[in-house]
Amino acid sequence: MISEKKDIRALSKEELRVFFESIGDKAFRGNQVYEWLWGKGIHTFDQMTNLSKETRAHLEANFVINHIHVDSLQKSNDGTIKNAVKLHDGLVVESVLIPTKKRTTACVSSQVGCSLDCKFCATARLKRMRNLNPDEIYDQVVAIDQESKLYHDRPLSNIVFMGMGEPLMNYKNVLEAIDKITHKEGLGMSPKRITLSTSGVPKMIKKLADDEVKFHLAVSLHSAIQEKREQIMPFAKSFHLDDLRESLEYWYDKTQRRITYEYVVWKGINDAREDIEALVQFCKYVPCKVNLIEYNPIDDGQFQQASLEATEAYIAALEKHRIPVTVRRSRGKDIDAACGQLANKQ
Repeated sequence: MISEKKDIRALSKEELRVFFESIGDKAFRGNQVYEWLWGKGIHTFDQMTNLSKETRAHLEANFVINHIHVDSLQKSNDGTIKNAVKLHDGLVVESVLIPTKKRTTACVSSQVGCSLDCKFCATARLKRMRNLNPDEIYDQVVAIDQESKLYHDRPLSNIVFMGMGEPLMNYKNVLEAIDKITHKEGLGMSPKRITLSTSGVPKMIKKLADDEVKFHLAVSLHSAIQEKREQIMPFAKSFHLDDLRESLEYWYDKTQRRITYEYVVWKGINDAREDIEALVQFCKYVPCKVNLIEYNPIDDGQFQQASLEATEAYIAALEKHRIPVTVRRSRGKDIDAACGQLANKQ
């Protein structure tokens, strides 16, 4: 049952200070509560041990903390962990902990379901129920940081917005969450360790640049030929490659930070010479690097991983033109935790 009380994490620090003054208490209590909420990530008012029982009872009477709950946890053979995260209203999203030898990465969700319709992605088959609030995004990161320390004996090092949903369709809440994650009064993580992955919404990419964000930008590209991209990602009919290119040029002009293009090569879809040449040409517009991503099937067989020869042809062409390229091997496939597989099967 959803509480009618206001979620206290919707209040700014100044609003918390005003609240305490309104009940005849000291304004600095707001600072203390803010630190508990964002710096220490507590779940209940009883955990605010430097507040009196009377003060905690007053908070309990007026507010709630709509904290997430990790409903189930699955472990992959490669150390990847997938969380089914239950929200306060009973809806569920998924987040993933991805460990490697050098880092531990949190892959977090920004929407329940997704606003877009990429045909290769299991999440796109889910109806978008709602956007996640900043605290719900923040809580995913806190939970994965705790799991990283527990299961891998090291803190979380990186965050990618590559989970369920299109981050730029939840712009305000995603940026507020990142602000809390990077602020010294929050988790204090460097924005240089955060990557926001978008399917490509030109207007919002320009807004990111105007807002002078400090994190990295990745674009789920998959084809540099408009007609083919529309077949793979039908929403691209509304977001033309020419407009995407212009927005990325704007981004680079404003930020001087290169783009990462995420690119899956599929058999019979984008594995021809014309596809390779189009990608090489697109990469020349803005300094970039290319992540060639291993495809993760979502059961229907429409999309199949291309041959090794096709992937190697992409690599050779990109390297010939001095475009940095890496091949990203998928992790967590045995628990449907890899890219494109998040679909709330649990």
